[in-house]
Amino acid sequence: MHRVEDAASCLKEGFSCSQAVFPGYGTESGLDREIAFRVSGAFGGGMGRMGETCGAVIGAFMVVGLKYGKTKAEDNQTGEKAYSLVRESVAEFESRNGSVICRELIGGAISTPEGMKTARNVCQKLVRDTAEIIERLLE
Repeated sequence: MHRVEDAASCLKEGFSCSQAVFPGYGTESGLDREIAFRVSGAFGGGMGRMGETCGAVIGAFMVVGLKYGKTKAEDNQTGEKAYSLVRESVAEFESRNGSVICRELIGGAISTPEGMKTARNVCQKLVRDTAEIIERLLE
């Protein structure tokens, strides 16, 4: 559960939800932590604060891709493993939270000051849920 706590800590420090989830797993795969923060940085707030797919969920997708993304065009079995894990993670996240859409999860537009304030509270749970789900799926 170290990575769950790392994710929660990153969010508290001021990183976005996608940045909270991805680096803890990326560094274990040999990815430099600063690069992991940069790669995941644009996905917070439902992809660039557009309120679309939750950034924590996108961070989880990146974790799955890092571990199971295919690197050879003909390696369809590996690609299918990644897609399967993404679908399973989304199903569990939706079961826990009702949606993967950021603006639905926080109850409004994240691009507003009120939305950002609400997000800081709500996203703590969403980041923890996502990290717990990824922990379980990658065991």
